[in-house]
Amino acid sequence: MDWSDHAIWWPNRNKWLDKTRWTLDQYNVNADTVIHFTPMHKTLRIQLPDLRYVDCTVDFSVKTFNASVVMSKDLGLRHPEELSLCKPLDPEHLRQNYQEVMMRRRPPPPTKEGNTGDRLDTNTFVSHTGTLNSKSPHATLRTPTKGQHSPQGTLNGNGNYSPYSNGHTYVSGRPQTPQGPTLDEMSLAMSPPATPEAKTTLLKPKSLEQRARMNVGWLDSSLSIMEQGVREFDTLCLRYKYYSFYDLNSKYDSNRINQIYEQARWQILNEEVDCTEEEMMLFAALQLQVAMQANVPQPNNDDDDGDDVDEELKKLQMSLEGGTGGGGWGDVTEDPSIADYLQYFKPKRFTLKSYKRLYFVCKNLYLLAYKNADSSRSGGDLLFSVHLKGCELEVPSAEGMTEMYLKFNSDQQYAEWLAACRLAAKGKTLADSSFDAEVNSIKAFLSMQSPASAPAINPNTVEIVAEDYVAPRFARKIKSKLRQKILESHANVKDLNLLEAKMNFVRAWQSLPEYGVSLFVVRFHGEKKDELLGVGSNRVMRMSLQNGEHIKTWRYSTMKAWNVNWETRHMMIQFEDDKNVIFQCLSADCKVIHEFIGGYIFLSMRSKESNQQLNQELFHKLTGGWV
Repeated sequence: MDWSDHAIWWPNRNKWLDKTRWTLDQYNVNADTVIHFTPMHKTLRIQLPDLRYVDCTVDFSVKTFNASVVMSKDLGLRHPEELSLCKPLDPEHLRQNYQEVMMRRRPPPPTKEGNTGDRLDTNTFVSHTGTLNSKSPHATLRTPTKGQHSPQGTLNGNGNYSPYSNGHTYVSGRPQTPQGPTLDEMSLAMSPPATPEAKTTLLKPKSLEQRARMNVGWLDSSLSIMEQGVREFDTLCLRYKYYSFYDLNSKYDSNRINQIYEQARWQILNEEVDCTEEEMMLFAALQLQVAMQANVPQPNNDDDDGDDVDEELKKLQMSLEGGTGGGGWGDVTEDPSIADYLQYFKPKRFTLKSYKRLYFVCKNLYLLAYKNADSSRSGGDLLFSVHLKGCELEVPSAEGMTEMYLKFNSDQQYAEWLAACRLAAKGKTLADSSFDAEVNSIKAFLSMQSPASAPAINPNTVEIVAEDYVAPRFARKIKSKLRQKILESHANVKDLNLLEAKMNFVRAWQSLPEYGVSLFVVRFHGEKKDELLGVGSNRVMRMSLQNGEHIKTWRYSTMKAWNVNWETRHMMIQFEDDKNVIFQCLSADCKVIHEFIGGYIFLSMRSKESNQQLNQELFHKLTGGWV
């Protein structure tokens, strides 16, 4: 008899007695204490980002982050630290603020024999025998099956109850009745259409406040799954929590790219992220191209090994030659720059948007503004300058981070200036070899958003269901012209293969202004009204609850500490200027925000030069908040 996978669970205290060297007396367990001797590995029904369900065997006794990492690796998803588990939400959770989500369990439908069909739960009993006999994905993952009721035993791999299983040992073999394809037969690199059951779980927030309330479901990464009210056979969602995707590689990441694509797709269709009509048509066109490429043989990425070596040698050569690349900036002794007249506007509260025409120069990581070109050439009065390193959507100022708008006259001008600003934000000058590639990438993206004059395929040969391609508000707005507009946009992406179409969809999603910002309803210390806090990959933002206007932004690079007062549930963030930002989170537990900030800081430490072994201890130090 092998009991190695069992441990003691104390229901009343909601904790595992996992210190094996301690006596029961040290745990204050008395003679009348009820404790359960139960398997640590239990079955969970997991909804993946593409909305399909799989049954997974998960360790309920380890920290949720560790369990999520093991599960993601079994699913073949690289960089599992980007994912996490969350509880499924109901529409009720969007109507008001909650601090946590209670698991709601629906009774299973009765069987033909009239039994309830309940699966026997290993939380409350121990079966005759059985152990976790394999660590391979085939032992820990399977598609959901419907079992028949039996007076004793637990569910086995055939979807039937067996007296020789304790709920987490599965028998190989296919069921006698059709139960759907297994994971081996249906790769995570391709997604089946979402089932009606899965679509009913989707939430469609109607306001920024409702979007913020969607973050209440995240599990605490520092606690075990069992400690958070989750029991065997419950449903949890596996989602990309941190929008910082490291080293996306089409050669190794077909599963990962597809799951990111699917999560992005459903975010856009459910209006969790805003976009313009032109952007929506591009998203629809790329979805159509993905659907058309799904059954077409794809190029083999294994043949690209030589290309990778050539590319690395080319990069090495350019760096040794001074990083001038192919741009040809002329005299390398003079720092390259770009200069032109641009329309400029700095938004202020209660002011109309009126642009001024100024002469701008981008040089050596600085954006310099002059009244005209003559002032620039003669060294005249400088109106203002902005240090671009660290800028993204905003620029640093005495008040924190402020926004600045620049308007351009042509696609070429826009591409050059945006490329220059992107490189400067990373600390790279215009002499960097990647400047031309960045310009071409931006121009290619712009060309995809410009609809062609005529569709490349016959509209009558394509069936387009509006709800599968565009968000509801666009389907209502342009209902009669929807098919034509999608096909015109599709003409620009018709030559992309499957992975290219998905990657372009992800890049377009990442270019949206609201991308990667997780919202929370908070109340700042000393304030009487609720506001929004946006948490991004490198900054936190104070925002208006009504319209999402950015009031103030603080970057992680200026952050000294972030702490939680666990008694009052207030969070304090301390910055370099010794200013403290204190707030209470109303739409989730404050631990969720603490974990988002610590998680993004952890992800920012990844690099190709460093050891790629996942440092779980460091993750828990940054996100735990208990030390």
